[in-house]
Amino acid sequence: MGIDGELLRSCQICPDDEQGEENLSPNIVELTNGCLCCTVQEEFLPTMLELLKRRDTLDCILIETSGLALPKPLVKAFRWHEIRNVATVDAVITVVDCEAVAAGTFASNPAAVDVQRQTDPNLEHETPLQELFEDQLACADLVVLNKTDLVDAPTQDRVVDLIQQELPRVVKMVASDRGQLDPDILLGFQAAVEENLASRPSHHDTEEDHEHDDEISSTHVILNRALIQLVLQNQLQQLVQEQEIYRIKRICCSA
Repeated sequence: MGIDGELLRSCQICPDDEQGEENLSPNIVELTNGCLCCTVQEEFLPTMLELLKRRDTLDCILIETSGLALPKPLVKAFRWHEIRNVATVDAVITVVDCEAVAAGTFASNPAAVDVQRQTDPNLEHETPLQELFEDQLACADLVVLNKTDLVDAPTQDRVVDLIQQELPRVVKMVASDRGQLDPDILLGFQAAVEENLASRPSHHDTEEDHEHDDEISSTHVILNRALIQLVLQNQLQQLVQEQEIYRIKRICCSA
C-alpha cells in the first residue's frame, strides 16, 4: 500500500503534479508491484524509458527502493543499451538506522554476534537482514546516519565503527537528526556507479538470481473508525514488543 507517494504529492512542490488528473507525466512515479530489485525488467525498465523521453526537462531522477532491496541489480539495469547512453547512476545513498544497528539488529561484528549466539541458538547463521545491511553498505557512495537523535555520542561512534568494517573503500558519512538533511549533500557525486560495480562486492555476485527470506512479508490494515492517538500508540508499541516487526508506517486522518 503506497504511503510515501501520497505524502510527497500532498506537499504540492512538484509543478507537474499540480496540473490534476489530466497530467500524463507526473514527477512522482510509484511502483507498487513488489521489491524493485526483483522486478527490474518488468517494472523498472518501462518506467525509466518513459521518464527518459522527458530527459530534456529533468535535472535528475531520484529512485527510492524499499529497505529490503539489493542495490546492484538495479544499478546493473543502467548498463542496458536502452538506458546507458542517456542516463548514469550519480551515486548510491545508503541510509542506516543508528538505533537499530546499535541494538545489534543489523550488526555483523563477530564479537557482538558471538555474544548473541550464547543466548540465541537461532543466530548460528547469517540472517538475510545482515546480508542486506552489508550489500547496501558495500554499494554506497554516501552513508546517511539516521536517527542520531536516539543515540548518544559513544553509541554513534560504535555504529560508525561497525559500518566502516563493512565498507570496501572510503565512503563519506553524514549524520541526520530526525531525517533533516540538506538535499545538496545527496547530489553531484558523478560516480558513474554502473561502470565500477567490481569495487562494490555483494553476497549475490556469483548467483544468477537472488531470493529474499520467505519469512519476511508485509501487510496493510485500514481502520475506518475513530482512534485515540495515545491508545493507538500504546497498542503499536505493545505489538512491536510481541512480534518480530521491522517497520511500521501509518497515516491518521482527522475528521
